[in-house]
Amino acid sequence: MKKILGLLIALSCILSSAGPGLFAAEKLMVYTSMKESLIGQIRDAFTKKHPEIAFDYYSAGAGKLMAKIAAERQSGKMVVDVLWHSEVPDFYQLKKEGLLEKYISPEAKNVRSTVKDPEGFFTAARLGTLGIAYNTKKVTAPPRSWKDLFDARFKGGFGIANPALSGTAFMSIAMIVNTMGWDYIQGLKANGARVGQGSGQVVDDTASGDLKASLGVDYIVVDKMEKGATIGFFYPREMLVIPSPVAIIKGTSNRGAAQKFIDFLLSKEGQTIIAASGTLPIRSDVAVMKKYGLPSTDEAVRRAMKLDYLKTMEEKEAIIKKFDAIMRAK
Repeated sequence: MKKILGLLIALSCILSSAGPGLFAAEKLMVYTSMKESLIGQIRDAFTKKHPEIAFDYYSAGAGKLMAKIAAERQSGKMVVDVLWHSEVPDFYQLKKEGLLEKYISPEAKNVRSTVKDPEGFFTAARLGTLGIAYNTKKVTAPPRSWKDLFDARFKGGFGIANPALSGTAFMSIAMIVNTMGWDYIQGLKANGARVGQGSGQVVDDTASGDLKASLGVDYIVVDKMEKGATIGFFYPREMLVIPSPVAIIKGTSNRGAAQKFIDFLLSKEGQTIIAASGTLPIRSDVAVMKKYGLPSTDEAVRRAMKLDYLKTMEEKEAIIKKFDAIMRAK
């Protein structure tokens, strides 16, 4: 009897210490480009609300995610259930190829975004923004417009991530060219602008003083400022606003779990977690981190640079090649 009691107590301890989803009835695999700290918080809050779902994710850049999906398609075994990243043209392409599942969440009516698919094959779940991050020790007169980056105070010291490596950088360059033309990129080059590896690296180099300023992604810059970096952040009137769509992959066997995840992601609770990471929510009823100069969601949508995403999708390779040719020219 004592032996049986001991086994029961041991089993009880194992069950009480088991992680979320150990005996879950449903599974969910999310592929995302969101930073580990953000997707980790989303996972924890979601599984607390839905303990019946065993949640897993794979975090990488948009290019790696798309390559992984392509490999899975070729093998005939799709692992991914939900895709969430910031290179909008990819979602148009996947929709065109019939790889996305239509789903209009009850929460979709609250979405404010520069990109919307009326058929419901994908939905914006975050509004990423980029502004000019500058080192306050190196730059005493902050920028006030995009053209200020042509000034002598930024000569040889402005950095931008490589669009061939960063989906966010690619979308930014496409928007800038669409709004201000290739002459603007020529002007940056003429003033000694430099190309970095990734979006995080150029902000790191700005914080260290290796760069005077850079094209900075909101949450990356905010994180640096939170940690005490000598960085200022400014948004010109014409804003770079890059939605991060989320979509369900066609044919998933975990459709119900995928729908629950999207509902949660678009909910006020999910968007509050996103806003706390230093980026913009897609809901107007969720507060943003205004102490670092972030605009409201509605204001960002109003000020956003325009872009034809379908055309951009077709011209992606040409845009990257032209940018590279300009920036590498002697």
